[in-house]
Amino acid sequence: MAMEIRLPVARQRLPESLDRDTQKHLVVPGDTITTDTGFMRGHGTYMGDEKLIASVAGSVERVNKLICVKALKTRYNGEVGDIVVGRITERRRSAEDELAMRDFLREGDLISAEVQAVFSDGAVSLHTRSLKYGKLGQGVLVQVSPSLVKRQKTHFHDLPCGASVILGNNGFIWIYPTPEQREEEAGGFIANLEPVPLSDREVISRLRNCIVSLVAQKMMLFDTSLLYCYEASLSHQIKDILKPEIMEEIVMETRQRLLEQEG
Repeated sequence: MAMEIRLPVARQRLPESLDRDTQKHLVVPGDTITTDTGFMRGHGTYMGDEKLIASVAGSVERVNKLICVKALKTRYNGEVGDIVVGRITERRRSAEDELAMRDFLREGDLISAEVQAVFSDGAVSLHTRSLKYGKLGQGVLVQVSPSLVKRQKTHFHDLPCGASVILGNNGFIWIYPTPEQREEEAGGFIANLEPVPLSDREVISRLRNCIVSLVAQKMMLFDTSLLYCYEASLSHQIKDILKPEIMEEIVMETRQRLLEQEG
């Protein structure tokens, strides 16, 4: 069954100042950002010949000792095998669809799916041929820049904190309670609308705020960065996580743990 889903569009935002001593500038891939080895490599950069070099076209941003490049364009470009999350806005019905699928997925349904094919105009064909795909039930949807979602072998993660996430390559992240039994997948054609206990809602809310914090600091999103940030936030109340000073604190701790893990 072919369908169209709404994909995220990059939101325009005026650039923020780095600090009084650093003037933001535009770079293209291959440009040298700095030769100072005291800075940490952030998203959109790489090290080469003891120089920090831009890997994308965009504006240079600095947060303390972290330097990253904010891409000028963050439109999602699908690839076969990508996992996407979105809402059905239109169904292109075929005769087969009329017979077999019309009562399973409807306009307005929030779903997860896999990219089956990519066409020359950028449109993608999706499929939901596994129970891990399909309708999404109770949970929270977070929209981020697709460029911050790290490509991995799997984008479905059950985190030890008690919540699960689907990290959509298209920049939509779905957070939901981890099923008690593994055969209860997030998708399928019947959405689970059972009430979510308060304890699960608190875990989901904390994880959501952690994702927002990581995005604000231009950190890549994957299972380990989410877990480390969640653990770093546990000493703070959920509502306080989005305070600028606390966001910076927990993301800095997350970054440090990731660097230690890399060795």
